[in-house]
Amino acid sequence: MGRTIEEKVIEKELSFAKLTVKISRIGEDYEIILQGGEKPHIGCVVLAVPRPSLEENGKRSSTSSVLNVTGHKDEVLCRYLAEQAAAKENAVTVCCGGFHMDHITKEQIKEVKQAVKEMVHLL
Repeated sequence: MGRTIEEKVIEKELSFAKLTVKISRIGEDYEIILQGGEKPHIGCVVLAVPRPSLEENGKRSSTSSVLNVTGHKDEVLCRYLAEQAAAKENAVTVCCGGFHMDHITKEQIKEVKQAVKEMVHLL
């Protein structure tokens, strides 16, 4: 019988909203859900598969496939989480979700991206 589902939730208060990342282990694989802002949603789904680095340096990397909801830009966040987790854990990883704020500024977008980069290390 496979492993049980393990779950970890990380929340981060941004200067203007809250960001939540939840990761679940399903057997040998991982599922990550990202949500936040005024209108959390599913803006994309990313599937990342681990592989040896193309630089042939002995490190692991990943290859990903993305399904986007038209007009959504959540791919940057979900792709980063999925690819990093897949390479680090050597496991197939799916990340889905979305972050939405009406009238978000460029500075706020940078803050969200930086928060995701920090949160991936806590997963």
